[in-house]
Amino acid sequence: MVTSRWAPAGQPPPAPLRRRGPVLERAILEAALEQLSTVGWSGLTMEGVAAAAQTGKAAVYRRWPSKEDLVVDALKAGIPVLDEAADRGCIREDLYQVCRDVRDAMFSRSGLALRAVLHECDAASAERFQGVIVSRVIDPSTRLFRDVVKRGVRRGDVRADAVCELVFDVVPGLLMYRSKVCGSEWPDQDLAEMVDRVMVPLLRTADG
Repeated sequence: MVTSRWAPAGQPPPAPLRRRGPVLERAILEAALEQLSTVGWSGLTMEGVAAAAQTGKAAVYRRWPSKEDLVVDALKAGIPVLDEAADRGCIREDLYQVCRDVRDAMFSRSGLALRAVLHECDAASAERFQGVIVSRVIDPSTRLFRDVVKRGVRRGDVRADAVCELVFDVVPGLLMYRSKVCGSEWPDQDLAEMVDRVMVPLLRTADG
């Protein structure tokens, strides 16, 4: 991980490192994520990103003409991939594992960076990030829950009529509400309680 290297008072800043191409671009994107997760959208500056990446400001502007352009690419590069729901043999364990994966993505550095963007930037700027949010967060998490529920139907521990878009929204909705409004960090025991008290009763068959 690239970290900020501010010089102590009275000392010159470190000289820019000599890096080019993908190596330099990766360092800049990592620095942008770090800045977002620590100082937030409002505190992020192109100059601060350049300093954190130990490069010149011109190198950042040459690749990304605006703060919005840089943040879009940083989020695309940093948001964890949610691409597979492990089969653990029953709907309860499958759901619990997916909940943990989604929770971990929400509270990763890139997840915190995304939340800083959503909470702080104005409506016009937020529109720039809508595609990233849908393609990297909403669609993948919904697909995981859909896969788990459909697998449960095939296995016989989920009702066939439980395959419903509203059902797929329950867990992401609770996760986002409790984290954004209530400040919950969703420890494992809270995830287990949500699965046991909400999702399993909602999905199980009559003899489940």
